[in-house]
Amino acid sequence: MATQRWRKKLSKATAELLDMPQDVVYDLPRVTVIGDRQLYIENHRGVIHFSDEVLQIALNSGQLEISGEALVIRTIWTDEVFVEGVIHNIRFIPPA
Repeated sequence: MATQRWRKKLSKATAELLDMPQDVVYDLPRVTVIGDRQLYIENHRGVIHFSDEVLQIALNSGQLEISGEALVIRTIWTDEVFVEGVIHNIRFIPPA
């Protein structure tokens, strides 16, 4: 446990010193929303569920749930997803 805290402190100090973005240092998802029509998610861990109304994405810590209408996955790569449709809601679900 103490080792994990020490690693987090070291990572934070390194990120601040090198002016690195926190999403890179902490392996956080980066979500880019363009209006209510496009969504780009980086640093995901896979698709849990997909329909034209709901998309659930696994993250390193938790899940991201996108709800809307006529959702379509336009592109999916190892750690990036590009979604189009009418986006109503984006919700982060912390791990249980």
